[in-house]
Amino acid sequence: MRHATLLELAARDRIRLPASLTEDWPPQLSTTDEKGWFRFQRLYDVARSVLRTEEDVRRLILEAAQDDAADGSVWTEIQVDPSGYGARFGGITAFTDLVIDAVRDASERAGIGMGLVVAANRTRHPMDARTLARLAAQYAGRGVIGFGLSNDERRGDTADFGPAFAIAERAGLALVPHGGELRGPAHVTQCLDHLHPNRLGHGVRASESTAVLDRLASTGVALEVCPTSNVSLGVYSTLEEVPVRTLTGAGIDVALGADDPLLFGSRLAGQYAVLRAAQDFSDAELAELARMSVRRSYAPSDTVTTALTGIDDWLAGQPQEGDER
Repeated sequence: MRHATLLELAARDRIRLPASLTEDWPPQLSTTDEKGWFRFQRLYDVARSVLRTEEDVRRLILEAAQDDAADGSVWTEIQVDPSGYGARFGGITAFTDLVIDAVRDASERAGIGMGLVVAANRTRHPMDARTLARLAAQYAGRGVIGFGLSNDERRGDTADFGPAFAIAERAGLALVPHGGELRGPAHVTQCLDHLHPNRLGHGVRASESTAVLDRLASTGVALEVCPTSNVSLGVYSTLEEVPVRTLTGAGIDVALGADDPLLFGSRLAGQYAVLRAAQDFSDAELAELARMSVRRSYAPSDTVTTALTGIDDWLAGQPQEGDER
C-alpha cells in the first residue's frame, strides 16, 4: 500500500493512525522478541483496516502493480490471507473472488503479469490453514498460483501445518511458506521436512549452517530475500550483514523481494540499490539476481523469456570498466 493511500483512506473514514504511520513513517521496527513482533503486527493490522470497500481493495492491488511495473518488473506475486478480510467482504470465498478479479484487472491496466498466493496464518489453528488450502486448491489454474504461511514463525508448530501444504501440493500449487528468518537454521529444516517448499520466504538464517545450505542447494529450494526487511525487523543490524553472497555462493537461487514497502519504506528496485551500495554488488551480480528471481517465479514461460531478454539487454547497455561511454 502506498503511504499516501493509507493516509487518504484513513482520513476518509476518520481512522486514527499511530505516529509511526504518519509523521514518523516509516516506522522503527524490531521483532527480536515477541513484544516487538506484536508491535509490528499491530501496525500491519491498523494499515489494512483502512480497506473498507471493494474499490479500496481494487485500488490497493492496482497501485501495487503500477509501482512494481515502474520499478521495471514484468511479473509480481502478491500474497493474501483471506481469513483476515472475510468478515468484512462476505466470507473468504467472496473475498478471494474479489482479489482474483482485481488482480486480473490490475494486470491489464498496469501492463504487468500477476499471480496470487493464498497464505495461512501461523497464529491461527492449523485447521484454518487446511480450509484455506482447500480454497486455494479450488482456484488452482484460475488465478491462484501458490499457498503460503506467514506471521510470527515462533508461533505454532510447523509440523501441524504439514497437512494443509499436502492439500496444496496435491492441487499442483507452488508451496511458498515463510520461515528461517526470526528463528535459526533448524527452523529452515523444519519447513523443508514438513512443508516441502518450492521457495522459502526469507530463510536467511540458513547461512548459519553449512548442512542446511547444502540441503537447500541439493533440493533446489529458492529463498525469497528481502534485505531492507531483514534489517528493519532486527534480524541483522546492518545491510552489510544480509548474507546474499553466502546463499548464492552455496548454489541457492535467491529471489529478491520488497516484503512490505509500506512498513519498510523500500520497494523492489530499492533492494537492488541497497545491495549495490552496502555490499558493492556489480551490475553482473545484480543481473544474475534478477535472472534468479525471474526463473524462480511462477510467471508464464513467455513472460520469463521476455524478462530474461530484458535483463540481458540492460546488462549489455551498462558501461563496462574502462568504457568511456
